[in-house]
Amino acid sequence: MKKPRYNAPLSNIKILDFSTLLPGPMATLFFSEAGAQVIKIEHPEKGDHLRHYNPKWETDSLSFAMLNKGKKSLKLDLKQVSKRKLLNPLILEADIIVEQFRPGVMKKFNLDFKTISKKRPDIIYCSITGFGQTGPNARIAGHDLNYIGNTGLLALSMGKNSSPVIPPVLIADIAGGSYPAILNILLALRKRDQTGEGSYIDISISECLFPLMFWAIGQGAVGEHWPKNGDSLFTGGSPRYQLYRTQDNKFLAAAPLEQKFWEKFCDLIKLENSLRDDSLDPQKTILRITEIVAKKPAKHWKRLCREFDCCCSIVVNLKDAMKDPHFRRRGVFDREIKNSKEETLPALPLPIVKSLRSSDADPKAPELGEHNKDFLF
Repeated sequence: MKKPRYNAPLSNIKILDFSTLLPGPMATLFFSEAGAQVIKIEHPEKGDHLRHYNPKWETDSLSFAMLNKGKKSLKLDLKQVSKRKLLNPLILEADIIVEQFRPGVMKKFNLDFKTISKKRPDIIYCSITGFGQTGPNARIAGHDLNYIGNTGLLALSMGKNSSPVIPPVLIADIAGGSYPAILNILLALRKRDQTGEGSYIDISISECLFPLMFWAIGQGAVGEHWPKNGDSLFTGGSPRYQLYRTQDNKFLAAAPLEQKFWEKFCDLIKLENSLRDDSLDPQKTILRITEIVAKKPAKHWKRLCREFDCCCSIVVNLKDAMKDPHFRRRGVFDREIKNSKEETLPALPLPIVKSLRSSDADPKAPELGEHNKDFLF
């Protein structure tokens, strides 16, 4: 007997996405790639704020194209009652709603969970905000830098006081917003499969960051000491987890945490025996390794790191990383996005295995209001 064609795990799921910028759109991009139909509800004139960010790729932002490929777009003025009513048929069909307004905004529009669940009792409704729906900070505006600053994450490793370093990744929006939303929505779908009940999901970006600091929380909780900027194992306080400048101004990323790797690393750089017990004077060991590594170019250390296999590598830039034969062979950048001129660029390589992706996902991001005629009557 011939097996039925398998489309994708979420091919029967419909999502109304009221979110903008990064956290919500990245979450719904995952669902779109897994087969769900994602319908963006956008401001009738400006659309998603991300459409206006640089760099531009044709008329819209490249970032918008990467985060919204395969989705549908409706432009709708939510402040007008008559326009909101046009959403009623879609709400009755929706499985999931994702929104990212400040607490209380969706209630003003009569689009809050309590109101919608009366029409659709099994709805899964996810609200993503910086500080959650309740508490003293619930209505405070913020961005990624504020959230990692407010939770102690930024203070763990922000460079020298004279020249603090801005993290290169929007870690709060993704690790504190997008990923928790994805996880909880999938759990809510499983719960609905079992009970038939809907769920309300309150994602607080800031509080979802604390699990990332498990080691620091544990260190402080047992009374050892609360980690400070750059003074701990994972923040630059140890020679075993450190960046060392090479002779040609590149960097060796050394992470020989385990003793067996540490011993290999010490042999690799021919570190004096008196400094190999790094618990005695970590800073002295760091300074000596810094001197040793600075005497040879990156090519020299790269060869030895391969030979000794001790969790050490040369730092490369993003352009070179995307050309790495390893990633190319694994097809990391094989999927593409397209614009209206049929020009292509690599799509965002989401961590979804090939067998769970939709095979017919649209590579284009929608024009603002492109699908009004298809969904609004």
